[in-house]
Amino acid sequence: MVEAVRETHQFKIDIAGKEMIIETGKLAEQAGGAVTVRVADTLLFASATMSRNVREGLDFFPLSVDFEEKMYAAGRIPGSFFRREGRPSEQAILTSRVIDRTLRPLFPKNMRNEVQVILMPLSHDQENQPDMMGIIAASTALMISDVPWGGPVAGVRIGMIDGEFVVNPTHSQMEDSTLDLRVSGTEDAINMVECGAQEIDEDTMVQALELAHDTIRPIVELQKQIREKVGKEKAEYSTAPTDEDHPRGAGRCVL
Repeated sequence: MVEAVRETHQFKIDIAGKEMIIETGKLAEQAGGAVTVRVADTLLFASATMSRNVREGLDFFPLSVDFEEKMYAAGRIPGSFFRREGRPSEQAILTSRVIDRTLRPLFPKNMRNEVQVILMPLSHDQENQPDMMGIIAASTALMISDVPWGGPVAGVRIGMIDGEFVVNPTHSQMEDSTLDLRVSGTEDAINMVECGAQEIDEDTMVQALELAHDTIRPIVELQKQIREKVGKEKAEYSTAPTDEDHPRGAGRCVL
Protein backbone atom coordinates (compact mmCIF):
# COMPACT_ATOMS: atom_id res chain seq x y z
CA MET A 1 0.00 0.00 0.00
CA VAL A 2 1.44 3.36 -1.03
CA GLU A 3 0.62 6.29 1.24
CA ALA A 4 0.18 9.75 -0.23
CA VAL A 5 2.88 12.14 0.88
CA ARG A 6 1.59 15.39 2.25
CA GLU A 7 3.27 18.37 0.67
CA THR A 8 3.68 21.28 3.03
CA HIS A 9 4.58 24.80 2.00
CA GLN A 10 6.26 27.34 4.26
CA PHE A 11 6.63 31.06 3.64
CA LYS A 12 8.51 33.59 5.76
CA ILE A 13 8.47 37.36 6.11
CA ASP A 14 10.19 39.80 8.44
CA ILE A 15 7.86 42.30 10.13
CA ALA A 16 9.66 44.97 12.16
CA GLY A 17 12.42 42.57 13.14
CA LYS A 18 10.13 39.62 13.92
CA GLU A 19 9.91 36.62 11.63
CA MET A 20 6.41 35.51 10.66
CA ILE A 21 6.04 31.99 9.26
CA ILE A 22 2.97 30.99 7.25
CA GLU A 23 2.54 27.28 6.56
CA THR A 24 -0.08 25.26 4.72
CA GLY A 25 -0.59 21.65 3.64
CA LYS A 26 -0.28 19.96 7.02
CA LEU A 27 -3.61 20.55 8.79
CA ALA A 28 -7.32 20.51 7.82
CA GLU A 29 -6.86 19.20 4.30
CA GLN A 30 -10.61 18.86 3.80
CA ALA A 31 -11.20 22.57 4.46
CA GLY A 32 -11.44 25.00 1.57
CA GLY A 33 -8.18 26.54 2.77
CA ALA A 34 -6.16 26.25 5.97
CA VAL A 35 -2.94 27.79 7.26
CA THR A 36 -0.94 28.31 10.41
CA VAL A 37 0.76 31.59 11.23
CA ARG A 38 3.62 31.71 13.74
CA VAL A 39 5.40 34.61 15.41
CA ALA A 40 7.91 33.44 18.03
CA ASP A 41 6.00 30.87 20.13
CA THR A 42 2.53 32.12 19.27
CA LEU A 43 1.01 29.78 16.67
CA LEU A 44 -2.42 30.44 15.17
CA PHE A 45 -4.50 28.14 12.96
CA ALA A 46 -7.14 29.38 10.50
CA SER A 47 -9.47 27.59 8.08
CA ALA A 48 -11.99 28.88 5.53
CA THR A 49 -14.80 26.81 4.00
CA MET A 50 -17.84 27.60 1.83
CA SER A 51 -21.07 25.60 1.54
CA ARG A 52 -21.97 24.16 -1.84
CA ASN A 53 -25.68 24.96 -1.49
CA VAL A 54 -27.72 27.85 -0.14
CA ARG A 55 -30.26 27.48 2.65
CA GLU A 56 -33.79 28.09 1.41
CA GLY A 57 -35.20 31.53 2.17
CA LEU A 58 -31.83 33.07 3.00
CA ASP A 59 -31.79 36.80 2.18
CA PHE A 60 -28.38 37.77 3.55
CA PHE A 61 -24.75 36.70 3.28
CA PRO A 62 -24.13 34.16 6.10
CA LEU A 63 -20.50 34.75 7.05
CA SER A 64 -19.36 33.52 10.45
CA VAL A 65 -15.93 34.27 11.91
CA ASP A 66 -15.12 32.45 15.14
CA PHE A 67 -11.95 33.00 17.15
CA GLU A 68 -11.91 30.04 19.52
CA GLU A 69 -9.61 30.49 22.49
CA LYS A 70 -8.05 27.31 23.83
CA MET A 71 -6.59 27.23 27.34
CA TYR A 72 -4.16 24.50 26.35
CA ALA A 73 -2.47 27.02 24.05
CA ALA A 74 -1.12 28.71 27.17
CA GLY A 75 -0.38 25.43 28.92
CA ARG A 76 -3.51 25.43 31.09
CA ILE A 77 -6.22 22.84 31.69
CA PRO A 78 -9.80 23.96 32.46
CA GLY A 79 -10.56 23.42 36.13
CA SER A 80 -14.32 22.99 35.84
CA PHE A 81 -16.13 19.76 36.64
CA PHE A 82 -16.54 18.95 32.94
CA ARG A 83 -12.92 19.79 32.07
CA ARG A 84 -14.09 21.64 28.99
CA GLU A 85 -13.60 25.08 27.53
CA GLY A 86 -16.19 27.61 28.64
CA ARG A 87 -18.15 30.08 26.56
CA PRO A 88 -16.17 32.59 24.45
CA SER A 89 -14.50 35.33 26.46
CA GLU A 90 -15.10 38.99 25.75
CA GLN A 91 -11.65 39.24 24.15
CA ALA A 92 -12.38 36.29 21.85
CA ILE A 93 -15.65 37.88 20.74
CA LEU A 94 -13.97 41.23 20.06
CA THR A 95 -11.19 39.52 18.11
CA SER A 96 -13.78 37.70 15.99
CA ARG A 97 -15.52 41.00 15.25
CA VAL A 98 -12.30 42.75 14.26
CA ILE A 99 -11.49 39.97 11.79
CA ASP A 100 -15.08 39.89 10.51
CA ARG A 101 -15.15 43.64 9.84
CA THR A 102 -11.95 43.33 7.84
CA LEU A 103 -13.06 40.39 5.70
CA ARG A 104 -16.77 41.01 5.12
CA PRO A 105 -16.63 44.04 2.75
CA LEU A 106 -14.50 42.10 0.25
CA PHE A 107 -16.99 39.30 -0.45
CA PRO A 108 -19.29 39.60 -3.49
CA LYS A 109 -22.33 41.61 -2.39
CA ASN A 110 -24.78 39.21 -4.00
CA MET A 111 -23.21 36.03 -2.59
CA ARG A 112 -25.45 33.77 -0.47
CA ASN A 113 -23.34 30.66 0.15
CA GLU A 114 -22.46 30.19 3.79
CA VAL A 115 -18.81 30.87 4.62
CA GLN A 116 -17.14 29.85 7.88
CA VAL A 117 -13.77 31.14 9.03
CA ILE A 118 -12.49 29.38 12.14
CA LEU A 119 -9.38 30.48 14.06
CA MET A 120 -7.69 28.77 17.00
CA PRO A 121 -4.46 29.56 18.83
CA LEU A 122 -2.48 26.33 19.07
CA SER A 123 0.21 27.98 21.17
CA HIS A 124 0.38 31.33 22.93
CA ASP A 125 3.61 32.64 24.43
CA GLN A 126 1.71 35.32 26.41
CA GLU A 127 3.68 38.05 24.63
CA ASN A 128 2.88 38.18 20.91
CA GLN A 129 -0.76 39.14 20.44
CA PRO A 130 -2.88 36.92 18.16
CA ASP A 131 -5.60 39.34 16.98
CA MET A 132 -3.73 40.97 14.09
CA MET A 133 -2.14 37.63 13.28
CA GLY A 134 -5.71 36.35 13.00
CA ILE A 135 -6.49 38.80 10.19
CA ILE A 136 -3.44 37.62 8.26
CA ALA A 137 -4.24 33.95 8.90
CA ALA A 138 -7.89 34.30 7.89
CA SER A 139 -6.99 36.28 4.76
CA THR A 140 -4.37 33.73 3.67
CA ALA A 141 -6.77 30.82 4.27
CA LEU A 142 -9.38 32.55 2.09
CA MET A 143 -6.81 33.40 -0.58
CA ILE A 144 -5.71 29.79 -1.08
CA SER A 145 -9.24 28.38 -0.77
CA ASP A 146 -11.95 28.00 -3.40
CA VAL A 147 -14.02 30.73 -1.72
CA PRO A 148 -14.64 33.77 -3.98
CA TRP A 149 -13.17 36.77 -2.20
CA GLY A 150 -11.61 40.12 -3.07
CA GLY A 151 -8.59 40.05 -0.76
CA PRO A 152 -5.90 39.78 0.38
CA VAL A 153 -5.78 41.91 3.52
CA ALA A 154 -3.43 42.13 6.48
CA GLY A 155 -3.54 43.66 9.94
CA VAL A 156 -1.00 45.38 12.16
CA ARG A 157 -0.93 47.01 15.60
CA ILE A 158 0.97 50.25 16.19
CA GLY A 159 2.03 51.30 19.68
CA MET A 160 3.96 54.32 20.93
CA ILE A 161 6.56 54.06 23.67
CA ASP A 162 8.64 57.07 24.76
CA GLY A 163 7.49 58.98 21.69
CA GLU A 164 8.55 56.25 19.24
CA PHE A 165 6.27 54.04 17.15
CA VAL A 166 6.45 50.29 17.76
CA VAL A 167 5.06 47.85 15.20
CA ASN A 168 3.19 44.90 16.70
CA PRO A 169 4.19 45.57 20.32
CA THR A 170 4.04 42.66 22.77
CA HIS A 171 1.71 42.46 25.76
CA SER A 172 4.43 43.72 28.10
CA GLN A 173 5.34 46.59 25.77
CA MET A 174 1.71 47.68 25.61
CA GLU A 175 1.78 48.40 29.35
CA ASP A 176 3.99 51.43 28.57
CA SER A 177 2.35 52.41 25.29
CA THR A 178 0.30 55.59 24.93
CA LEU A 179 -1.22 54.31 21.67
CA ASP A 180 -3.07 51.14 20.75
CA LEU A 181 -3.87 51.43 17.04
CA ARG A 182 -5.13 48.41 15.11
CA VAL A 183 -5.28 48.79 11.34
CA SER A 184 -6.14 46.41 8.53
CA GLY A 185 -6.39 46.92 4.82
CA THR A 186 -5.58 45.91 1.29
CA GLU A 187 -2.57 46.88 -0.79
CA ASP A 188 -4.33 50.08 -1.85
CA ALA A 189 -6.44 51.18 1.10
CA ILE A 190 -7.23 50.86 4.80
CA ASN A 191 -10.58 49.23 5.53
CA MET A 192 -10.66 48.91 9.35
CA VAL A 193 -9.30 51.05 12.18
CA GLU A 194 -9.64 50.65 15.94
CA CYS A 195 -7.78 52.85 18.34
CA GLY A 196 -7.28 53.69 21.99
CA ALA A 197 -4.85 56.45 22.93
CA GLN A 198 -3.82 59.06 25.47
CA GLU A 199 -4.38 62.37 23.67
CA ILE A 200 -2.48 61.65 20.46
CA ASP A 201 -2.39 64.65 18.12
CA GLU A 202 -3.67 64.47 14.56
CA ASP A 203 -0.26 64.57 12.84
CA THR A 204 0.99 61.70 14.98
CA MET A 205 -2.10 59.66 14.20
CA VAL A 206 -1.65 60.21 10.46
CA GLN A 207 1.97 59.07 10.72
CA ALA A 208 0.87 55.96 12.63
CA LEU A 209 -1.71 55.11 9.97
CA GLU A 210 0.87 55.55 7.21
CA LEU A 211 3.33 53.32 9.06
CA ALA A 212 0.62 50.70 9.51
CA HIS A 213 -0.27 50.69 5.82
CA ASP A 214 3.40 50.56 4.79
CA THR A 215 3.77 47.49 7.02
CA ILE A 216 0.64 45.86 5.58
CA ARG A 217 1.71 46.06 1.92
CA PRO A 218 4.54 43.46 1.94
CA ILE A 219 2.33 41.02 3.89
CA VAL A 220 -0.37 41.41 1.23
CA GLU A 221 2.21 40.82 -1.48
CA LEU A 222 3.37 37.62 0.25
CA GLN A 223 -0.22 36.35 0.31
CA LYS A 224 -0.46 36.91 -3.44
CA GLN A 225 2.66 34.81 -3.92
CA ILE A 226 1.19 32.07 -1.71
CA ARG A 227 -2.00 32.15 -3.76
CA GLU A 228 -0.04 31.75 -7.00
CA LYS A 229 1.82 28.74 -5.64
CA VAL A 230 -0.84 26.76 -3.73
CA GLY A 231 -4.19 28.48 -4.34
CA LYS A 232 -7.27 26.57 -5.53
CA GLU A 233 -9.52 27.58 -8.38
CA LYS A 234 -12.38 29.72 -7.11
CA ALA A 235 -15.77 28.01 -6.99
CA GLU A 236 -19.06 29.20 -8.42
CA TYR A 237 -21.47 30.71 -5.93
CA SER A 238 -25.19 31.33 -5.66
CA THR A 239 -26.36 34.89 -6.08
CA ALA A 240 -29.33 36.98 -5.00
CA PRO A 241 -30.53 40.48 -5.94
CA THR A 242 -29.09 43.36 -3.92
CA ASP A 243 -30.43 46.84 -3.23
CA GLU A 244 -28.40 48.15 -6.19
CA ASP A 245 -30.37 45.87 -8.51
CA HIS A 246 -33.68 47.57 -7.70
CA PRO A 247 -34.94 51.14 -8.23
CA ARG A 248 -34.74 53.25 -5.11
CA GLY A 249 -37.49 52.28 -2.69
CA ALA A 250 -38.97 49.55 -4.91
CA GLY A 251 -40.40 46.70 -2.86
CA ARG A 252 -39.21 48.28 0.39
CA CYS A 253 -41.09 49.88 3.24
CA VAL A 254 -39.44 53.11 4.31
CA LEU A 255 -40.35 54.34 7.78
